[in-house]
Amino acid sequence: MSQTSYDSYRESVAGRADVEDTPELVAYYRELEQLKTGALWTVANKIEPWEPKSDSVPVLWRYRDLREHVLRSVSLVTPEKAGRRVIYLDNPGRRDVAAAVGWLYSGLQVMHPGEAASAHWHSSSALRFIMEGRGAYTIVDGHKMTLGANDFVLTPNGCWHEHGVEADGLPCIWQDGLDIPLVNALEAGFYGVHPDMHQAVTYPVDDSVGLWGGRALRPHDVKWDKPYSPLFKYQWEPTYEALLSYGKVAEGNPFDCLLMHYTNPKTGGHVMSTMGASMQMLRPGFVGKAHRHTGSFLYQVAKGSGYSIINGQRFDWQEHDIFCVPSWAWHEHVNASSTEDACLFSFNDLPVMEKLSLYYEEALAENDGHQPVISTPA
Repeated sequence: MSQTSYDSYRESVAGRADVEDTPELVAYYRELEQLKTGALWTVANKIEPWEPKSDSVPVLWRYRDLREHVLRSVSLVTPEKAGRRVIYLDNPGRRDVAAAVGWLYSGLQVMHPGEAASAHWHSSSALRFIMEGRGAYTIVDGHKMTLGANDFVLTPNGCWHEHGVEADGLPCIWQDGLDIPLVNALEAGFYGVHPDMHQAVTYPVDDSVGLWGGRALRPHDVKWDKPYSPLFKYQWEPTYEALLSYGKVAEGNPFDCLLMHYTNPKTGGHVMSTMGASMQMLRPGFVGKAHRHTGSFLYQVAKGSGYSIINGQRFDWQEHDIFCVPSWAWHEHVNASSTEDACLFSFNDLPVMEKLSLYYEEALAENDGHQPVISTPA
């Protein structure tokens, strides 16, 4: 079938779901409503679109604008009363579910030295990416991890976990990422508080890194059958070194330059069942081409500066800024520096898309693979 014939076919099919209301039809619809039913043709174009149409909109959250407000919350609420002292990222198109993009939640959490949140568990999977400070730690099912800037840590669903900052540390800010909107949409959300408020540390500090991290070897006598990574902490230094090593032997791809995924060292798959995470390096002067794919992505600038064009909007970013790419949105990344690389951390819902066979990707064919810039938000 030619493109012209296909377009005509699409228009004719769409026309079949474009029935004009008549008094008889309106009365018929009311009768169906009384029976808790409805006519498919009244909603067909909404529930079965030709392609994904995200309610999320591209957003850039500038850290220089947010940081003062995040720190100010310390003087206004305590972690004990607030539960978690977090300023969440509110996408204008997803305010009904408090999502940052798609079915992903994110926020910036702050804790001062000596503060510790109570231990809890929930059905949602969670991760955090450390932005600044010293002395942060997370405890997951008795495993304590010490955390530094640009470290990435998991708190998988169903695990007891808690966070804090050592008394001799510095104020810490990190980005939280959870699949709360997805779990709530599935009506599967549970939450529990530890009966002792805090859990005991029952393993050597940073034992998961010693067992599973930093090398392509699997410990022989350690058994692991959980559906998430046993390596709870992914450190920045070896991550950056891996990107540098990758760049020495690979050209990278035209969309994301040098892209590497955080993985479960036992399986080689995603770190958790519903959320994946990646780190990518944009070489100096890299100008990415545009593509789009299903799945929602939240990016944080771990290093450097540059800009991204998302559905025709240019967003200029610098270190610690956060931006989102909604599902099926055209996007391209650029490192404008001629001397310094830029690194982008991201987390996403790719595990869900892949398991449900819903992942699709498409490169922009027009204009040599680049979008025209329609606007540059202030």
